[in-house]
Amino acid sequence: MSHLMNIALTGIGATAVVDLWSLARKSLFGIPAPDFGLVGRWIGHMPRGRYRHARITAASPARGEKLIGWSAHYLIGIGFAGLLRVVTGPHWFDQPTLAPALLVGIGTVLAPFLIMQPGMGAGFAASRTPKPNSARLQSVITHTIFGVGLYVAGLAATFIQ
Repeated sequence: MSHLMNIALTGIGATAVVDLWSLARKSLFGIPAPDFGLVGRWIGHMPRGRYRHARITAASPARGEKLIGWSAHYLIGIGFAGLLRVVTGPHWFDQPTLAPALLVGIGTVLAPFLIMQPGMGAGFAASRTPKPNSARLQSVITHTIFGVGLYVAGLAATFIQ
């Protein structure tokens, strides 16, 4: 299988694991799943030169924001799987191991802390949210789950080859 196909399958699979975690988290702990429509709203405002919002929920809706947000969610997951390839080289996809996948997964928490949360009005590392430490913990847990998902999806992709 091509390296690009490995990256795509691994990123999609890892992102799906995160989505399953979000459903379980909601069911088990009552923690709401992320609203990727708001991510789509944030991205939808970018072509008009608006990259930062005081509160993304107060911004006007963007056309197709749910589709934009969910597409971005999966494309970002694929991009992070590509980062895993950059960090480990192409051979990780032949014999996936947990440690590099976890390292990359946990490292990707920098994206929401430094880019998405500030851009959407939540502040650096969720500092402007009602419970910043709880939000940070949930982000770290979710990105750790993403790392596990990279490993599991990488293993699954080896069976397709």
